[in-house]
Amino acid sequence: MFSGNVNEALNNHDMRHMARKRLPKWLFEFVDRGTEDEVALRNNRAAFERIKLKTQVLIDVSKRNQEITLFGKKHGMPLGIAPTGPAGMLWYKGELELARAAKAANIPFTLATGSQTSMEEVAKLVGGTLWFQLYMWSDVSMSHILVDRAKNAGFEALVVTLDGPVGTNREYNIRNGYTVPFRYTRKNTAAVLAKPGWLLNVIMRYWMSGGMPTRANYPEGMTEKFTHVSTAERKTKNDSLSWDDLSVLRDMWPGKLLVKGILTPRDAERAIERGVDGIIVSNHGGRNFDSSMAPIEALAPIVDAVGSRTTVIVDSGFRRGSDVVKALAIGAKLVMVGRTTLWGTTVGGEAGAARAINFYREEISRTLAYLGCRNISDLSRDCLEQVMTPHLPLTM
Repeated sequence: MFSGNVNEALNNHDMRHMARKRLPKWLFEFVDRGTEDEVALRNNRAAFERIKLKTQVLIDVSKRNQEITLFGKKHGMPLGIAPTGPAGMLWYKGELELARAAKAANIPFTLATGSQTSMEEVAKLVGGTLWFQLYMWSDVSMSHILVDRAKNAGFEALVVTLDGPVGTNREYNIRNGYTVPFRYTRKNTAAVLAKPGWLLNVIMRYWMSGGMPTRANYPEGMTEKFTHVSTAERKTKNDSLSWDDLSVLRDMWPGKLLVKGILTPRDAERAIERGVDGIIVSNHGGRNFDSSMAPIEALAPIVDAVGSRTTVIVDSGFRRGSDVVKALAIGAKLVMVGRTTLWGTTVGGEAGAARAINFYREEISRTLAYLGCRNISDLSRDCLEQVMTPHLPLTM
């Protein structure tokens, strides 16, 4: 169906199909799938389908504008790039490609702790509106080292991910032979050899420039290669963290402090009490806890509780511009996307990521026109119609 040219893609679903053809199965599914029975993954999408938008006609919408102001800074559209660790495995130094596309679109780019390209390299070679995502180690001093690095590199915001106190249960990774550290097996090696384009253009380029990619944003001495046992990796999940740890980060970090993984108004209130500048409503794209609620369903109560006192952002499951508009109408100030721009990066580096972003831009523009809205600020809950699905009786 597709030859691999990014211009053949007509939407981000096409990008996903093209990426699937390009990547080994274990790597594609690591990015694409959820956890356990993937209930949360499916529900993230089903929740959008239950929300409909009300059209308005005979309104002059010929001069539509998607610009927003976030934290006092103007951006080209209400979209941001969520932290996605494997970008550098999908394309050689994929983080740079994705960051360049974000900069060109004038939207925020969030670099993940687990990225293969260092924060210093991204800041030096790309720039733009840069945010850094932080996982907390059980030895919190290791995390504090990264906070200092991000501050010195000039990152504007620190995004602290809170919804990973323990490891996940992604059983398909084990079945596919994908483990951390990565170990070669007959199954995963066959999958790699079946994708010679990816092998030559990604893995071989790393080998020619010094070997397998490393965890470039781990503290010094912990940046092991992808195939090595990671002593730091074992310590990134911390089930003993408390709100006091967030207060320490607030004291350390001079820029904007955001917390990611909030799904209840009470947790949003607690975060504000600790001095955060923004809340990211998220269930990790359905990748961590399979019984979690969809963020788009959690959004309204959180906006109602804290939206007048802090900036509310949302992610997880956004595939179309109409999805973005629904969240903005509920009250979010920004939507962050992850998988879709990864697929674009997989297919065409910066050009592919830019095309993925542009799909959202075009779809948001069309949706605004149908709603009779000229600007993002025109959106409100009056644009929404919630379609409730009946609860079916349980069967024994």
